[in-house]
Formats: sequence, C-alpha cells, structure tokens
Amino acid sequence: MDWNLDRNLSTLTIDNCLINDAMIERVLEKILPRTLILGGQLFHMHCCAHILNLIVKDGLYIIFDAIEKIRESVHFWTTTPKRE
Repeated sequence: MDWNLDRNLSTLTIDNCLINDAMIERVLEKILPRTLILGGQLFHMHCCAHILNLIVKDGLYIIFDAIEKIRESVHFWTTTPKRE
C-alpha cells in the first residue's frame, strides 16, 4: 500500500501452486475490486508456460517406454564394434 500498488495493479500471473491461490485471496482482501479491470475478474491469471510445461511432461510420461527403447537402441548401435 505504501507503493500504491493497489492503484497500479491490473493482473497477477502465477503458476498453479495452492499457496499462490491463498496469496491471491489475501491480496484481493487488501485491494478494492473497483480499482481492478472488470472488477477483478481478470486479476488471477495462470501462467501459460507453466500449463504447457505440465502438458508436455504428461505427454512424455505416457511415451516414456518408447523413448527408453530408442535410447537403448542408439546406445547399442553407437557402442558396438561392428558399426566401425
């Protein structure tokens, strides 16, 4: 409040951690909704990069066995004496 953030803040972009949700609630208790864009409806924005990272991790987990087989195959072909 000393820095007038309540008058200069429009959105807050954070990852999907539960502690961040609690922090958002506390910030909204201190700021009047009328000072925010659309009454604060757009105040809490989730980080798109974090969401995309979670999607990619889930996808890689699903094909983990195939990736390991490819790695083993490459390792076999690069370490075998016959390849020379």
